[in-house]
Amino acid sequence: MDVVTLGKTGITVNKNGFGALPIQRISKDEAVHLLRKAYDHGIRFFDTARFYTDSEEKIGCALHDVREQVFISSKTMCQRAQDFWDQLRASLHDLNTEYLDLYQFHNPAFCPRPGDGSGLYEAMLEAREKGLIRHIGITNHRLSVAHEAIESGLYETLQFPFSYLSTEKEMELVRLCREHRMGFIAMKGLSGGLITNSAAAYAFLAQFDNVLPIWGVQKESELDEFLSYIDTPPVLNEELSAVIEKDRRELAGDFCRGCGYCMPCPQGIEIPTCARMSLLIRRAPLSVYLNEENQRKMACIHSCIHCNRCRSHCPYELDTPALLEENLRDYEDFLEKRRASGC
Repeated sequence: MDVVTLGKTGITVNKNGFGALPIQRISKDEAVHLLRKAYDHGIRFFDTARFYTDSEEKIGCALHDVREQVFISSKTMCQRAQDFWDQLRASLHDLNTEYLDLYQFHNPAFCPRPGDGSGLYEAMLEAREKGLIRHIGITNHRLSVAHEAIESGLYETLQFPFSYLSTEKEMELVRLCREHRMGFIAMKGLSGGLITNSAAAYAFLAQFDNVLPIWGVQKESELDEFLSYIDTPPVLNEELSAVIEKDRRELAGDFCRGCGYCMPCPQGIEIPTCARMSLLIRRAPLSVYLNEENQRKMACIHSCIHCNRCRSHCPYELDTPALLEENLRDYEDFLEKRRASGC
C-alpha cells in the first residue's frame, strides 16, 4: 500500500483520496453507497467544498458514524470574514461534524494573509483556535498564487492540478512543497477526463512521496479501479511509460483543463466541454460526443459575442474564444467527413 503524509499536518493516508465534486451529479442513495464503499475498502481522505452543492450533505450522511476514522477536507470561496463564518457553519452542519480536518481557501485570486484587510486569514486562525478546523490550506489554479502561498509559510497544504500532463512549472510546485514541508494535494489527476488510463495516472503520481491524489468519483466502476490500486499499486513500467509519452505527444500545448472557472457563459456555451471537444472525440467512444445533444452544444459557439469574460477568468490564461472556434471547426469537419463516408 502506498501512503503519504501531508506535510506538517500529520495526516497520513493511502494515496487514494476521494474527490467528492462529482457526487453532486448523482442521487443521495448512489452517493452514500459510493462513499461508504470507499470507506469500507480503505479510503480515508474525503475532499469536498461548500461550492459543490449537496456534496457535503451526502458525505455527512454516509460517514457521520465513522467520523473519527476519516479525514474530511472542505473549502470556502468567501471573500469577506462574515461570509467565512456563515460558510463554515453551513459546512459543519451539512457534514454532520464538529470540526474539519482541513479547511481551504477555494481558488482565491490572491493569497490571503494576516493584515491584508480582508480578515480572511484571521478568521481561519480563529476557527482553528476554537477547534472548528484543525489545519489550514489553499487551493488554486494560478501559479503565482501557489508560489506565494508556499513561500508565505501560512499554509499547511496546497491543492493544485497535477498529472502526467503537467508542465515543469507544476513539477516545481511539488518540489517546493516538499522543501517547505507543505502537503501537496493533487486535483485533476486525470486532467478533467483527458487521461483515460487510470493505472498510468496513478503510477505517475505515486512517484512523488509528498503528493496525495484525490480522484473524482461518480461511478462505482471508477471507484473499483482505484480501490484495486490500494493493495496492488500500478508500477511505472515500460508499458505505462509508453502510454504517458503517447498522451503527452497528443495533448501537449494549450488545452482546456475543464476547471470551469470561465463559467457561466452569457451566451450559454458549455465552455469546459466545447473547448476540449477536439481532444474528447479522439479519446472516447464517438457515440458519446457526436450525438444530437453535443451537436447542439457545439452549435452554441456560433453565438459567441467575444465578450472575453471567459478569457479573463481562465487561470491558465488561454485565449478561450479562439480555442472554442478552433474546436468548433475541428468538430464540424469531423462530422462532415463521417457523413461523407456514410458513417
